[in-house]
Amino acid sequence: MIIVNIKENESIDKALKRFKKKFERTGVLRELRSRSYFEKKSVRRRNEFIKAAYRQKLRDEEAGQ
Repeated sequence: MIIVNIKENESIDKALKRFKKKFERTGVLRELRSRSYFEKKSVRRRNEFIKAAYRQKLRDEEAGQ
């Protein structure tokens, strides 16, 4: 369970923003989406490889500048 303590004189918007950040960090939504349908192990592995290659390409471009 996510608990966000509201400080004195803190707006609801700021507290909601902190809640959203905490919720995003837990990865609940990401896991829920991944479990919404079955994905074969080989497909999952291929997608992870493609994502890793994309991240590496971005790092290489950033380092080259």
